[in-house]
Amino acid sequence: MADTLEHIADTPVLICAPDGPPLRDEHDVTDLIGEGYQHGVAWVVVPADRLADDFFRLRTRVAGGMIQKFVNYRLGLAVVGDISRHTDASTALQDLVRESNRGTQLWFLPHIDALRTRLAAGSRERK
Repeated sequence: MADTLEHIADTPVLICAPDGPPLRDEHDVTDLIGEGYQHGVAWVVVPADRLADDFFRLRTRVAGGMIQKFVNYRLGLAVVGDISRHTDASTALQDLVRESNRGTQLWFLPHIDALRTRLAAGSRERK
């Protein structure tokens, strides 16, 4: 399956295929950011299963490097899928998820429909 471009509530979103290559570090996300820019997207959706376990171990700083890339390029990042095995093991990750989900740049969501709901709500607020 290939990555797809979808407009959700008038927001262009790049949805990464679940069977794509694993994302292990900030260099791996550079191609996604380039693809996102090529299509003029505002958000990139990455299935949680494509992220290496080190992403969820905050002490490795992998998440920080990857997230910073998206921030630098002003692209939203939505990590979609069940990450409970990681959050159950780390209060620091629980805090990151909670704080990120309050913001507008990085969201951890259980499924793509949750992203649709959030983007639709943001679209109504802007009108």
